[in-house]
Amino acid sequence: MTTSSSAVPGLHVRPLTGPEELDLFLRLTYSLDHELADDLATGRRLPQWMWVALDGDRLVGRLAWWTGTAGAAPQALDFFDLDPELSAEERDEVGLRLLTTATAAVVPTGTQRPEFGRFIPADWREVPETRSVLESLFSVLERTGARPLVERLRLEWRPGTPVPEPKGRLEFRPVRDREDLLALMTPVMEGTLDAHGQADLASGLSAREAAELHYDEELGKYSSPREWWRIAQLPETGEPVGFVVPARNNYHHTIAYIGVLPAHRGHGYIDDILAEGTRILAATDVPRIRAATDLGNVPMAASFARAGYVAFEHAVNYVWDAPGASGS
Repeated sequence: MTTSSSAVPGLHVRPLTGPEELDLFLRLTYSLDHELADDLATGRRLPQWMWVALDGDRLVGRLAWWTGTAGAAPQALDFFDLDPELSAEERDEVGLRLLTTATAAVVPTGTQRPEFGRFIPADWREVPETRSVLESLFSVLERTGARPLVERLRLEWRPGTPVPEPKGRLEFRPVRDREDLLALMTPVMEGTLDAHGQADLASGLSAREAAELHYDEELGKYSSPREWWRIAQLPETGEPVGFVVPARNNYHHTIAYIGVLPAHRGHGYIDDILAEGTRILAATDVPRIRAATDLGNVPMAASFARAGYVAFEHAVNYVWDAPGASGS
């Protein structure tokens, strides 16, 4: 499939013909470029999900979808790049044509569009060139009906960083099974500060349904040991206080989920629980531990900072609230 453009008369938009065209896709750059070859080899990406916009032989735009499980539908739109040498008008034209054409071919009409996510520099608002390119991307997304959901902190714990010793205020036991964790995830979901959790609740899901969705679409798919997962409880009574899910996703070791039950908030238990999850992963001699929290979740960000996690960049997420016609 090809299209032409009035702002860039020589523009052609098409998917990659196969993995052998990866070098073409890599003519623009993004921090996840190093993952693409393995993603293609494992089926987390397909050539027909990877689209390029060409002005003659010049790559002026690209985008790609990703899935966490080979054979599944696209889960996220996580590549969307425009040549920074383009003018603002050209970026708008190329970006809109690329996104609408690729979406019409990849996302079936009437189905929910996968969320867009992108890693961005923490200082992106203060750097004029970076801000201009990103705002062009955001403008294109919004013109197709997307809205910003959240901006997040991306955090990293590095080997050699001290891990706080246990304070003795809590005891920890392994998670027994799916229901054991869901019984605690549900009340945590009810008062969540997480924008994705709030969006699930706003969509009409109950707290239990939102917790099940989170478990089944993310936590339950990790191949790392379930024995790492921990429930925190009071030593005297065994009453649950919270939980932490240390894990390894397809790329990094991570604190995948952490929560304190509403009845036990305000006592600083989050620090004890995060420290336990960090100790579990640090004991396996990991090269790093990744984590993320919403920019507006100040208490969680402060807890990560106290545990020695460093914010190294931000991430932004856009969503399409309602299914639309292909390419609209």
